[in-house]
Amino acid sequence: MNNVEELKKELTEDLKKVKNIDDLENLKVKYIGKNGSISQLNQLIKDVPKEEKREFGMRVNDIKNYFNTEYEKMLDDFNQKEINERLEKDAIDVSLPGLEIPSGSVHPVERIVESLENLLMSMGYDVIEGPEVEKDLYNFELLNLPKGHPARDAQDTFYIRDDEYLLRSQTSPVQVRTMLANKGELPIRMICPGKTYRRDEDDATHSHQFTQMEGLLVDKGITLGDLKGTFEVIAKTLFGDSRKTRFRPSFYPFTEPSVEMDISCFNCNGKGCNICKNTGWITVGGAGMVNPIVLRNCGYDPDKWNGFAFGFGIDRLAMLKYGINDIRILYTNHDLRTLKQFDRREN
Repeated sequence: MNNVEELKKELTEDLKKVKNIDDLENLKVKYIGKNGSISQLNQLIKDVPKEEKREFGMRVNDIKNYFNTEYEKMLDDFNQKEINERLEKDAIDVSLPGLEIPSGSVHPVERIVESLENLLMSMGYDVIEGPEVEKDLYNFELLNLPKGHPARDAQDTFYIRDDEYLLRSQTSPVQVRTMLANKGELPIRMICPGKTYRRDEDDATHSHQFTQMEGLLVDKGITLGDLKGTFEVIAKTLFGDSRKTRFRPSFYPFTEPSVEMDISCFNCNGKGCNICKNTGWITVGGAGMVNPIVLRNCGYDPDKWNGFAFGFGIDRLAMLKYGINDIRILYTNHDLRTLKQFDRREN
């Protein structure tokens, strides 16, 4: 019994000396660990006379409960103190200005593509995509450019295997595939944006990879006037309502007649400047009525069906619209600030 009382006094003094969680854990090992003082008292119960066992057991249990109660209380205090210190150390000053999270910006080429897609879809056109690795059959032959045709030289194509497969030099193959899929039985109103590839030297105005968007309308009773009206809507949407448009005769194997599509210079309003080379006009694309040979190659009877096709170099449209003087800027920038400036121009 004396040992129990002395142990309780010792425990009380030790608890007063505890200053942190480590001290508290060491005290736990000292008293209720496997070889702790309280654990050893429990082992003595078997040696206590029978008439004293009950009282001895109760006193040992009391001291054990005393320790556990004090231990839990002090542990909670230390944990709360640690939390308060951490909160004070990591406190956030809500009066400081917030951090601006950098965000991406739409690329100028993608801006033009989205603008044209939204416009032409509102006019009933479908957006259709096709493979970039294409067959010569679709890229040239069915478009009235058979092997040996001089127009192929101007495109200087990337061939992949046996002159049969190539990286498409235009998005026109998508038009061919669409006409063939319709088997000459349905009207077509479609646009096909996408990457194209030619063996051009990379300089300020040329790139071996560039983005095109071509459009095709095949129906009955279509005229060149329908094409001009469509182009005028496109030009005014991209470059403003004050833009004037004109057609000039040209030649493309897949259209007849063929035209160059011009807009009045947005820099000098037609008076003449270095941008329009003092002509007052800027060429932005090519177009024409679909050649009857192409219609026939793709399963359409040219005596019943006709239509028009047009095409734009999206990179050139972006350079004109945003005043970019080097096409390489469109493909080599890695600085968000380069694209952010186009946000400001749009707004």
